[in-house]
Amino acid sequence: MCAISPDFVVVTPVFEDAEASARLFDELSATFGAKVYVVAVDDGSVQQPVDLAKMSAVGLNGTVIRLRRNVGHQRAIAIGIGYVAEHMGTAQVVVMDSDGEDLPTSIPELLNELSAPDVDLVVAQRKTRVETLRFKAFYFLYRTLFKVLTGRQISFGNFMAIKPAAVRRLTSMQELWIHVASCVLSSRLRIRICALDRGPRYIGQSKMSFVDLALHGFRGVMVFAEDVLVRVGIASALIGGLTVVAGLATIVLKVSGFATPGWFSVALGILFVVFLQTGSLALISLMLTGVSKSGGLSHSPYAQFIDYVEHSSPLSICQHCQ
Repeated sequence: MCAISPDFVVVTPVFEDAEASARLFDELSATFGAKVYVVAVDDGSVQQPVDLAKMSAVGLNGTVIRLRRNVGHQRAIAIGIGYVAEHMGTAQVVVMDSDGEDLPTSIPELLNELSAPDVDLVVAQRKTRVETLRFKAFYFLYRTLFKVLTGRQISFGNFMAIKPAAVRRLTSMQELWIHVASCVLSSRLRIRICALDRGPRYIGQSKMSFVDLALHGFRGVMVFAEDVLVRVGIASALIGGLTVVAGLATIVLKVSGFATPGWFSVALGILFVVFLQTGSLALISLMLTGVSKSGGLSHSPYAQFIDYVEHSSPLSICQHCQ
């Protein structure tokens, strides 16, 4: 059993952002002191790795997990949560980014909501966004498509507080390695939303390009692949049915003498092509749904990605944690 017993553990992924992570360590130490334990997952940084000395300098208890390679933001969080579940299984966990947009001063609000007996997990929903108009437009489009394709609403990111039992549940889910927020939605945990302001970045700009953001959004939809495929199949079947009705109507018009020369063959040909395409799409969706159900998602044990682990206060960590 560990000698330390913090009130909660912060899991934060860091990639080539040593200065921002140092500021986060400073703010967490100043705000919570010994009440917080930090697990910083260095996602394969080469130029600006997490500086463990910065954590020790501000008197912050914590661990830096050095990964062998860059695995991406979501997998880094999954590795951090897996590490906490194994070594600090009785602790409440707060997942947050290290760039300053998730404010340490907002953590008490999340934990206060988490104290309710009918809540397993509290997620932060942004009250305000200091983003460009283009980003807001694409974000609105993404949320709309997500709702249409999956039947679920997504209005939160990675900033969340989790009870120990919920941490163990999430680490057993393969979807955690693909998209954290979508995994939370699919977990059937009792979720409460907490509206919070978004802070300004500590330094620089986001390292995620538009392509990275789009890929991140697609991965969120992938978690609900079965639901998406069924919806696409149903929509294709409905369109196919409508083409059959339209084809019959075209034949009736031709027989009744209302069709102009050449119109019947063109209209019937177009409807036949649409029917074949939608029918094929419906069949493919049905087959892929069966493959998805039988194959499932894959993930690997988190430990195989870890190069080595460092502690800011080695004397306070049990031998098992080291």
